[in-house]
Amino acid sequence: MISGGLGDIGRAICSVFAAQGADIAIGGLQSVQEAQPFLDELKQQYAISSHYATVDVSDALAVDNWLAEVEKHLGTPDLIVSNAATVTQANIQQLRPEEWSRELRVNLDGAFYLTQKATQKMVEKKLKGHVVFIGSWAAEAVHPNLPAYCVSKAGVRMLNKCMALELAPQGILVNEIAPGYVDAGLSAEIWSKNPELIKQAAAKVPVGKIISAEAVAKQVLYVCHPDNEHITGSTLLMDGGLSLRAL
Repeated sequence: MISGGLGDIGRAICSVFAAQGADIAIGGLQSVQEAQPFLDELKQQYAISSHYATVDVSDALAVDNWLAEVEKHLGTPDLIVSNAATVTQANIQQLRPEEWSRELRVNLDGAFYLTQKATQKMVEKKLKGHVVFIGSWAAEAVHPNLPAYCVSKAGVRMLNKCMALELAPQGILVNEIAPGYVDAGLSAEIWSKNPELIKQAAAKVPVGKIISAEAVAKQVLYVCHPDNEHITGSTLLMDGGLSLRAL
């Protein structure tokens, strides 16, 4: 079960899990019609079952209804990926109240609503499994033009730790994947219009490379592997060394 599943990172995560035979429940803001080609692609390539629902994760009731739909069509999910996020480019003085509120509601409240409700179902049915938050290196590094995003991702990091401690006795492991510069979403849009900017970004990364959406997806799969019986409450920082430097 993944929120924001039709974005670049979301699609990559869906594909790597489908390749392992997992059925996929996707939530997003797009219509069912917009999602259908991707659902058809998953079925044709991997012969798995999938379900899509239009859902705004900042609405707790909408998340409850989405989970009920997923249970009806696919059963109770035991791999939960909180991926939905939004970002506003504006500094503290420029940021409007509605932008601040929306970003925290989607990025932090939405992460809580999804993972709380889904893990409640898992505990009720005594299902072991994994929760993964798609965080960011911005949780620990100040980005002057992304303050709401930084704050929301810092909140997700602590939510990850709190949930991991509470759910460990139930066999539910909770972790965060925190990428650095990813060629996806807003960054990809900006870089596609100005290729020189992606070269400048890569030059800031100690390993000299930008992360692909597929690389993020592989790390999500890694922490959800059945052999992982001990990693919980952790943040897997995959930023190529960015956080070792000042911006």
